[in-house]
Amino acid sequence: MGMGIRWAILTGEYPPQPGGVSDYTRLVAEGLAAVGDEVAVYAPPQGLGPDSAPPGVWVRRLPDRFGSRGLCWLDLELARDRPDRILIQYVPHAFGWKAMNLSFVAWALIRRIRRRDDVRVMFHEVAFPWVHQPLRNNAIAAVNRVMAAVLVQACTRAYVAIPGWVPLLRRLGAGRLPIAWTPVPSNVPDEASTTAVAARRAELTLNDPTVRLVCHFGTYGPSVTLALGSVLRELLGRRPEVRVLLLGVGGDRWRGELAGGRVDWHARVIAPGALSAPLIAEHLRACDLVIQPYPDGASSRRGSLMAALANGVPVVTTIGALSEPVWSEGAVAAAPVGDAEQLARLALDLLDRPERLAELGLAGQRLYQDQFALRHTVAALLDLPCPPPTAA
Repeated sequence: MGMGIRWAILTGEYPPQPGGVSDYTRLVAEGLAAVGDEVAVYAPPQGLGPDSAPPGVWVRRLPDRFGSRGLCWLDLELARDRPDRILIQYVPHAFGWKAMNLSFVAWALIRRIRRRDDVRVMFHEVAFPWVHQPLRNNAIAAVNRVMAAVLVQACTRAYVAIPGWVPLLRRLGAGRLPIAWTPVPSNVPDEASTTAVAARRAELTLNDPTVRLVCHFGTYGPSVTLALGSVLRELLGRRPEVRVLLLGVGGDRWRGELAGGRVDWHARVIAPGALSAPLIAEHLRACDLVIQPYPDGASSRRGSLMAALANGVPVVTTIGALSEPVWSEGAVAAAPVGDAEQLARLALDLLDRPERLAELGLAGQRLYQDQFALRHTVAALLDLPCPPPTAA
């Protein structure tokens, strides 16, 4: 055993289980291990293949999704491991019980009160929003708020994916609890060989130097595709040199809807489906521009946005209720949420200005390194100042 901090990370998903929290937890575990800490990750059972982890990280699977049997088993494991800190990667639905696992948050509070554990919570999300319909979802929203209220009493320190969660946590009883903003870093590598990227671009553009390659990276849910479809159809209709890359799971399904009955558009829309993280990096870097509208605005919890910034790809996005002020400072081109016409105008203007595209890509990459890279998250978890980037 080393001299570093011993961490127990509790998460509702971990690779090979898919998901944003899964990828984030892996990055954090590896980042902590890289600085000499020891990390045990406790996650629900999975049947997708064997667990693998770097030195310093151990993956332990609960017998259930943090139910009564799992929590009893977890108590025994923690008694054996005696971690210095317990870090909960919190998303309400990730812990089972239809996003209403009150037993789990009560368990965390009991650990804090009876055992004086150093319990910390990373709030990726806080609670399901209040809605008009269906009303039954408001029962989930109410229970989620109770769960968050219990957790802020259970923890010694909280972390949030976006500053927008802080006022809600204060209203739920956080009081003077220390709360740190720890943005979600990219789960896509921020490097790819020049040769591989050039080959990828030649493949995607059919080796035509006049082609402008426009990309979206995401999962193509209805809240995004409404605005995205309007913008991409405008580009396809007005710019015959534009080809569209739909990167991410779901792009192949949405491709037909985007192109509609236009055979010529079908030929200009590319959707490779699920790809490995290194291949995603190659595809992103091969693009001239990515268009990333979000219904609540760009924010530091958006892994797809982080991936584009980390790889130096110019970004057109939206500013909304959950957007941090940093998105208005010139590192991205942004329109208000709901203004698809302005999004299209921004994209069209940038495609006509290669020098501005290059400037925007560099500015976004600098922003990522200055505020969002993994070292910032690790430093926050260790209660330390963030170190400067490592020289190339």
